[in-house]
Amino acid sequence: MPSAEEVRLLAMPDDAYMNDEQLAFFRRRLLDEKARIEEHLGEVRAAMASHDRGSDALDQAAFEEELRLQLRQADRETRLLTNIEAALRRIEEDDYGYCEETGEPIGLPRLLLRPTARLCLEAKERQERREHHYRKARGEN
Repeated sequence: MPSAEEVRLLAMPDDAYMNDEQLAFFRRRLLDEKARIEEHLGEVRAAMASHDRGSDALDQAAFEEELRLQLRQADRETRLLTNIEAALRRIEEDDYGYCEETGEPIGLPRLLLRPTARLCLEAKERQERREHHYRKARGEN
């Protein structure tokens, strides 16, 4: 369910695309997501540092499995942080919201779902088809 602010942004005319209000909205959203991820990564680091290694083998195995899952999540979040930083740079450089491949607007609905998007939907679909074709040609699934 879109927020009232999202509804207002979506109702703006096409010629208002990436106006100051829209850019401020996405800057806030990206900064909020960045802060949330950085906080979570700090919690993961703290949990790793505070773990008592003197526990029994079963407890240690459970901790290591949980740690493995958290490290996988932290890796994804670290990559997302890089994408967030890149999106914030694009906002500062007045490139945000435009497809890196075609220069066309990415569109508010897509950016609301994925604020770090660099490609419009059509360019992203072409990229995915190329990647699928490449994997298929290499014999991967």
